[in-house]
Formats: sequence, structure tokens, C-alpha cells
Amino acid sequence: MAQSPSPSGVSTSPRSPPPTSPPPTDAPPLETLPLELVPTDREFQEPTNLVQAHNGRMLVTEQDGRIWAFDPAASEVPAATELLDITDRVSSRRSEEGLLGLALDPTNAAHLYVYYSAADPRRSVVSRFTLAADRSRVDPDSELVILEVEQPYANHNGGQIAFGPDGYLYIGLGDGGAAGDPLGSGQDTSTLLGSILRIDVSQSGPTRLYAIPPDNPFVSGGGRGEIWAYGLRNPWRFSFDRDTGELWTGDVGQNRWEEIDLIQRGGNYGWNRLEGNHCFSVRDCDPTGTVPPVWEYSLDGRPCSVIGGYVYRGSAIPWLWGVYVYGDFCSGEVFGLRYADGQVVEHQRLADTDLRIMSFAEDNDGELYLLSQKSGIYRLTD
Repeated sequence: MAQSPSPSGVSTSPRSPPPTSPPPTDAPPLETLPLELVPTDREFQEPTNLVQAHNGRMLVTEQDGRIWAFDPAASEVPAATELLDITDRVSSRRSEEGLLGLALDPTNAAHLYVYYSAADPRRSVVSRFTLAADRSRVDPDSELVILEVEQPYANHNGGQIAFGPDGYLYIGLGDGGAAGDPLGSGQDTSTLLGSILRIDVSQSGPTRLYAIPPDNPFVSGGGRGEIWAYGLRNPWRFSFDRDTGELWTGDVGQNRWEEIDLIQRGGNYGWNRLEGNHCFSVRDCDPTGTVPPVWEYSLDGRPCSVIGGYVYRGSAIPWLWGVYVYGDFCSGEVFGLRYADGQVVEHQRLADTDLRIMSFAEDNDGELYLLSQKSGIYRLTD
């Protein structure tokens, strides 16, 4: 998520907006959004994911390689129990490495998938683990490595994984790191870096432990078949709108522009020719064929990083329905935007905190949570 120096941006002509759901009618205005600390008996250290399991338990990943579980419905302050410890195989030496992703198998409650950084050689690993028979813990020896991707640098690891409405596993990978994408990964579809992948983990291919869906955009040649979209710098967090199925991501910029994207099949999101809607590589800045961000904001020289969130589909905050909620790691601000008819029709700061926002999360009821680096887990309330 770290920022690096970049050359001055130069405005480009507008590009065609991505499709969207129908515009809302009589939507109430956005308001200030309080945050409520979620109590547990443990202060989680650098939590990266919060996922609610089929049985209602909340699972929390810590960046160093541990997964904890607690019962949010407990009558007293719930105790967090250790579900899995893979610190022996997770590299978290650098700030953007570690246990970064968690996804629960929608068809098999015994399986969970993780994304973590490993060393010697430096790589990103997507693995499946299996719950023990009593479901009280995960067997660390049950690891089945699904995919490994070499990482040339320690930053821009991406790290989000999630099952889509289609049942496929989506994986976010950054451009490989350093400043300015020196390897040109963003515009190179022969590498998995700088992309969001889409794979079928319910099947195995002839040479791998997953299958490539036949409708992936590059399955017939011209690029890696696993790629769903590319031209991304560091899609640290993405999510699916549980109502429309749309895929939203926050793509961390260099040091001038942060962006929110709606991900399309085969979409090219411009990096490193473009940073947001603006030139990054001055020698090659043609936006033709690229998909513009839904929203961007300028950093004005501040070292900040967008943290992608969720479209709110809960019931506790009626006026927030259909609003995409996201934040910024450095400023601690939480924002909401309404997107309709191909444009943002409302955008507002919902909360101004002093938190280092690591991630957002959504529970089984569609309510939203904020994970802070040092200050715990918060529920968004009305």
C-alpha cells in the first residue's frame, strides 16, 4: 500500500464509463456515520481480514500469519480462539507482506482459502486449508497450495481473495512492486502481476490444481488465461456487490491519484500508462482502450492509500443502502459514494477518524466493519 514518487500528472480526455446498476430513486442524503468498537478479549495485531463463517463465527486474520475466531453473539465479551497459526511459513518482514487474504468456500464449510507472502524465493501463495473434524481449529498440515506467483519486490502484493457470485475464486495481484512499475507488469498480460485473476478451485486442470473458466477473456490466447482484468497497480481490497454482483476495487496509486474502479471482464485499467485519469508515463499516455475509474482523488503530496470497501446492503442504516463505502489508510477518513447512470451522483466523507484503516468487512447480514491497524475492529452504525 505504500506510495512512491511519480512524475507530474497530465490531464487526459474522458473515457467511456463502465456500466452500472439503475439509478436510485428518492435516495436519502448521506450523513455522518458513527463507528462502534466491536469488543473481544483480544486486541488483534494488524488485522487484515474479517469474514463471518457459515456458523456465525467471525474469523480474523492477523498479518503475521494467525487466524482467530470469536462469536459476535456472545452475551459477554467474546473470547477469541486461535484457529490457525502459519507464522512459520508467512513472511511479514515488510509492511505490505504477510497473511493478506481470506475466503471461505461457499460450497464446502470445511475449506478456507488464504493468500500470504512467502520468502526464499519471495512469492505470493494461495492455499486451501481444511477444518479439523470438530471444527474448532484448522489443521496446519492440511495445506494444499493452489497457486504461487513470484514477487520481484516486497511491495504491491495485492492480497485480496474472494469468491464471486459465479462460484469462482478471484485474486488481486499488484504490479510486483518498486516505483513506477519498472517491469511493465501492468500492461503485460503474459504475467499474472498487475491483475485480478479468476480461477475455478472446484476442479483441477491438466497441469495445475485449479481450472481456468472457459469464458475468461484471455483463455484463447494473447495472455494468461487466469486474468480477468489488468492494468492495476495494487488492488489491495476488492468486493462484490451482493445485490448486483458488480466487482468494485480500490487501486492504490503512486503518489498523486487514488482510484475506485468497477471491474469489467477483460478491462484494462491503465497502469502504468495512467494513474487514475492522468498521464503517468508521459511518453505513452494514450487512454484508448482503457477503463476509467469511477472515482479518483488527489493526494496533494500526502503519502496515502485508498482502502477499497463494500456497497452497503444491510438493514441497520437505511440511508446508506446502495452506497459504496471506502476509506484511506493514512488519513483515517471513511467516504461514501452513490453511483448511478454511469456517474457518481453523490460523494461525502462519512467519518473522520485517527485510525489506520487496513480493510473493510461485510457480515452475513450485509453490515459493514472497519479494521484498523492498531486500534481494533469497528462496526459502522447509524
